[in-house]
Amino acid sequence: MIERVFGVFRLDAGTFEQIEHDESAMSQAAMVVLAVAVASGIGGLLGALIGDGNAIMAFVGAVIAAFVGWLVWSAAVYFVGTSFFEGQADMGEMLRVVGFAYAPQLLSFFSFIPCVGGLISLAGWVWSLAAMVVAIREGLDVDTSKAIVTAIIGWVVVVVLNVIVGMVFGGMAIVGSFLTG
Repeated sequence: MIERVFGVFRLDAGTFEQIEHDESAMSQAAMVVLAVAVASGIGGLLGALIGDGNAIMAFVGAVIAAFVGWLVWSAAVYFVGTSFFEGQADMGEMLRVVGFAYAPQLLSFFSFIPCVGGLISLAGWVWSLAAMVVAIREGLDVDTSKAIVTAIIGWVVVVVLNVIVGMVFGGMAIVGSFLTG
């Protein structure tokens, strides 16, 4: 699994091809997403502690956002890629390659560092987006331009969902604060 994660960081097409065809890699993909979720959660928790925010809600929100984002992004790119670009894949293949493409988001752990943490986290997101394009290209067996369009559409869907999840958790925090005085 570690070798595959390093392959993802190198944006190695062969690594994604291998992940696509290895049905036993689903648990590994879930572990990558879990690692990203925990790293994001810890980064959010530390940031909230530093900024006097609600650390538990920051952690829980980051963990939920990572898993929901994985499922939604996988479904979105599967739907777009197979419906509009004649990609050849099943949902399991997309879950595996998209899950591994999350690996660069491990850098989000450093989001709590003042001044540079946000930049490090952003670099992880950009790197993950590049990995996503390779994952989609290899997973759907489409060309790079179709993979880019598919990734962008999937990314927009995930961002909108993250905003909604953030609003729900933010609203819950506000209501909780109001009720507790």
